[in-house]
Amino acid sequence: MKLFRKICLGVSIMAFICLLAGIIGNSPVVWQPAAVTTAILFAIGAGSVVFLHNYQYTAWIIVAVVVAMIYPHAFIKWGPVDLRNKWLILVIVQMVMFGMGIQMSIRDFSGLASTGKGVLIGLACHFSVMPLMGLLLTKIFHFEPEIAAGIILIGSCSSGLASNVMVYLSRANLVLSVTVTAMATLAAPFLTPLLMRLLAGTLIEVKFVNMMMEIIKIVIVPIGAAFVHDFLKHASPKGKKNTVVIAVCCIVWLVCQALFLWDIQAAHLPDAALQSATVFNFLTGAFVVGAAYHLLYLKASKVDEYIPYLSMFGIVYFTTVTTAAGRDNLLNVGLLLFLASVIHNGAGYFFGYWLSRIFGLDKNSARTIAFEVGLQNGGMASGLAGTMGKLATVGLAAAVFSPWMNISGSILANYWRKRRVQDEKTP
Repeated sequence: MKLFRKICLGVSIMAFICLLAGIIGNSPVVWQPAAVTTAILFAIGAGSVVFLHNYQYTAWIIVAVVVAMIYPHAFIKWGPVDLRNKWLILVIVQMVMFGMGIQMSIRDFSGLASTGKGVLIGLACHFSVMPLMGLLLTKIFHFEPEIAAGIILIGSCSSGLASNVMVYLSRANLVLSVTVTAMATLAAPFLTPLLMRLLAGTLIEVKFVNMMMEIIKIVIVPIGAAFVHDFLKHASPKGKKNTVVIAVCCIVWLVCQALFLWDIQAAHLPDAALQSATVFNFLTGAFVVGAAYHLLYLKASKVDEYIPYLSMFGIVYFTTVTTAAGRDNLLNVGLLLFLASVIHNGAGYFFGYWLSRIFGLDKNSARTIAFEVGLQNGGMASGLAGTMGKLATVGLAAAVFSPWMNISGSILANYWRKRRVQDEKTP
């Protein structure tokens, strides 16, 4: 496999030469396929080079951007299937969040006992610095309203699993990182709509309750399913029996909903109550999925190792479809949006670290908060943009910010790993 990757890397260099020749000769027939070939082969071959190994996932994100920019129409519709369909987007973002949930555990919340101060500082910085920085950037660069709203949206989302990975690579305070991510995820259904209403309410229509319900469906439901699986891993026989009984009741409820109950509810309930009923149905479905996934896990325990790859596929999917849908907008504001992503991300690291130090956290914990503040949940932002039907505008910021966050996070993690704190101990 390593030999194959080396061959791909070598061929990518030749494809890059063809790319340059095509650009110089102004021949799209040459440079367009050469650009795609270069990106794909480099992403495969990067694993054969030690210092590029940690950037393979980022390389595939770049492939998604390159392919979608050159052949946008290939990633908007496949036959009768609209790849931007909000239900398709919802299913894929739930898959991404389920993969994130598999890497978390109910026991992660036990970290509150030892990291309470750090968690409060992390949450306060995350949900203040990033949305306000996003608002400031929209004022500086004067983006169109919906693109500006997307910048504020990604700044208002919770931190994602990427922050935990970067903290692990940098050998900082992993317990604090996981706890902050878990708490930020739980707080997102309330704080993200609130921040959007306050900061982006003049840019796009923000319906607080609707957005809160969407975040519950996008984030809490799939992570809840993963927690059911985690509970069953360690549950007593009685706990497992009770879980099976609840799962059967949930299945019966969902079948009744499909056959007749939903029509009755739709005819008699007001919109607000119908939204709550929808979320409840999603939660019962999550319980069933979590129990069913655990049965699969009992048959093939290695399935947990492959689920994160589905999450990665989901992020690549969002990036591809968003880039294809918003190609024209990206050609106009792409460079400015990238510059905004660098500033936004860098401000998160800077203020996350130094505010933590000012409030008395040790250096390793401050490094952890820097990652928690600087790295946003791009999948959540893309999912919300998709459910709004504004993937080509509101979703653009997530498509541009996410690759840069992975690159900058990896660089900073490797830098801090080589400069580990020796005089302070981290639990």
